[in-house]
Parts: sequence; structure tokens; C-alpha cells
Amino acid sequence: MSADIPFIGKGWSFPPEFTKGSTGIKIVTGQEDIEQSLYILLSTRIGERFMLPNFGCDLSILLFESMDEGLQKRLEDMIRGAILLYETRINVEKIVFDYRVDDGLVNIDIQYIIRTTNTRTNIVYPYYLNEGTNL
Repeated sequence: MSADIPFIGKGWSFPPEFTKGSTGIKIVTGQEDIEQSLYILLSTRIGERFMLPNFGCDLSILLFESMDEGLQKRLEDMIRGAILLYETRINVEKIVFDYRVDDGLVNIDIQYIIRTTNTRTNIVYPYYLNEGTNL
């Protein structure tokens, strides 16, 4: 795995973690770095980053729409486009939406291949439609 670091990369953990007694921040490498980068990309709304205004993926279009094939296709195109521009270390193979109306949740399963190692893997990004309403 350490031999792959120059090709896959490394970066700060997300969210940033500092350990007591250490002067540095936790660094993640390899597949973990890619997964965290994908979470950041999917969690950032377009326009949120001042220096990169097009960075992100505006999943908020899910909020008041019914989950039909048209919306799923729109979301898939948006996610694929964001990954193509901002996470070039992977190739997306498939995106599957698991919509749970009762839970107010859409699980977005992104299946991808890491280009440099040809490793097939996936992440499931949970998007909560009703976040913070059970207070």
C-alpha cells in the first residue's frame, strides 16, 4: 500500500484530527484519502468554496422533488460530472440510489475503480432529506 501513495496521494483527514502530544494533523493515504475526498465533494454545495466556485455537487435538488427516473438520471449525471472534474483518481462504474421515504434518506452507492491500482470498490453516501427534524 505504501508504494501506491505517490500515485494515489495523501492528505489531511476529514474532518481534520489532531492528536494530543503530536504537533501534526492526521494524514490519510490511498483508498481512505479517495473516500474522504468523495465525501467532501458530495457534501459541498456549488458556490460554497470561494476559490473554487464550481467545486461540489448540489444534492439539495433532492429536497422537494419526487424520486423518479428523471431525477435519478439528473443526479447521476451531476455526480459523475463532479467526480470527473474533481476526483480524477477514479473511474465511476455505476451509481445506485436507494430511496427510503419513511426514513427521509437516500443512500447513494457509488461503485468505482481506482485507476492506478485497478482496485474495484464503492462508497455509500447517506443523504438525509429531513436532517435535524427529530429534535
